[in-house]
Amino acid sequence: MTIKTLKYQSQSVAKNYFIAAMVLFAAQIIFGITLGLQYVIGDLFFPYIPFNVARMVHTNLLIVWLLFGFQGAAYYMVPEESETELFSTKLANLLFWVFLVAGGLTIVGYLTVPYAKLAELTGNDMLQTMGREFLEQPLPTKVGIVIVMLGFLFNISMTVLKGRKTAISMVLLIGLWGLALMFLFSFVNPHNLVRDKMYWWFVVHLWVEGTWELILGALLAYVLIKTTGVDREVIDKWLYVIIAFALMSGILGTGHHFFFIGLPGYWLWIGSIFSALEPLPFFMMTVFAFNMVQRRRREHPNQAAVLWAVGCAVMGFLGAGLWGFLHTLSAVNYYTHGSQLTAAHGHLAFYGAYVLVVITLISYAMPTLRGRIANSPRAQSYEMWSFWVMTIGMAVMVLALTGAGILQVWLQRMPTDGTAMGFMATQDQLAYFYWVRIVGGVVFLIGQFMYFASFFIGGEHVLKDNVATPVRSGGGGMLRGQPAQRARS
Repeated sequence: MTIKTLKYQSQSVAKNYFIAAMVLFAAQIIFGITLGLQYVIGDLFFPYIPFNVARMVHTNLLIVWLLFGFQGAAYYMVPEESETELFSTKLANLLFWVFLVAGGLTIVGYLTVPYAKLAELTGNDMLQTMGREFLEQPLPTKVGIVIVMLGFLFNISMTVLKGRKTAISMVLLIGLWGLALMFLFSFVNPHNLVRDKMYWWFVVHLWVEGTWELILGALLAYVLIKTTGVDREVIDKWLYVIIAFALMSGILGTGHHFFFIGLPGYWLWIGSIFSALEPLPFFMMTVFAFNMVQRRRREHPNQAAVLWAVGCAVMGFLGAGLWGFLHTLSAVNYYTHGSQLTAAHGHLAFYGAYVLVVITLISYAMPTLRGRIANSPRAQSYEMWSFWVMTIGMAVMVLALTGAGILQVWLQRMPTDGTAMGFMATQDQLAYFYWVRIVGGVVFLIGQFMYFASFFIGGEHVLKDNVATPVRSGGGGMLRGQPAQRARS
């Protein structure tokens, strides 16, 4: 039986954003496995999908689907936080189709037109913005992203302005506006390579280790308020402290990308010191999530969302914090810069911090968007298993890349007596680790499809006499791996 579960009808616009995000997420992983195979089978799919094209599609899909996820999450949570309907559902739906079509045409362009020809056809001679990692989008696509994000921000900002202002909605707004403003540096492409790399890092670093962390904190706080029943004032205080540390360490932590690109030597000290502090906000998120779950006042029926939230905090700390710290000090980074250790950190950080927080929001919101209080216990069991399978797959990939990075540094960069191996000879020695990475990628894809399958398992979480399950000592259903059988929404 379908019942009304949305507090505000305009929240329903989030559904299309979430569906698009998950479809593009699957495409990203498929191209990622293709890249892994091309590391060991060099001419796989050549000349139809050469390595540089597959990599470009893989990384661009990551950015696009996360942006879809962030927008969907904002459209779902802002009306509730503001206690008012969305400013314009028509604008939200229009921007969805504009963004989807523009993103799809861009991917098709990557796959069907040589990149140099694509640059010529899309006006790169007029304003040169293409050719940089993660920012390979043609000029019309970049302009389209700006237009879509400005329309989205206008919609969200007007909603917040006409309704209640909360710490969560304000932190989210600051993060989203910061995301949009930092992207404007993608239009700046100076001929001086040092300035070029500096501005490039203004986009890439100040996204993932700056503005995106604000979005992450706001989304995580929202879900924990909804699923634990802990007082908003307590969660707000945690959020303020986490965001303060994230901005303090993240902004000056940009210096760890300035070590060896031609900037002054003082960045070796600034980058090392503040990068060493960057794990702190992620550690605080881990403590925050566990603390809120332990202090919960009720067993929420959607225990799968609680697992995703706690998993996000833990894996974010491991990926962005621990694996980032492993090679962030300048004396260490001198040897590890651009090695497979960088890839290990990047994969685990994106998965732990941003992939999992988007899935957390989808896991919490999608049942209500489909007219359910929560998914059935069987569907939630599938979700929980998918979390563990995806996390194990990611762990295998990251450990393989870590091993490859250590061996790469040892063979290629550490010897000082003239016996260092060349790049390609070193890559041959890493083949075993690359095969293991492929295995991890396939396991991850299986977990992803298990998660998708959970949406097609029928039934809903039925309340008995509308009575909440009291919290027992020793932890609730999430900690035991089973959804709670009775709860109030």
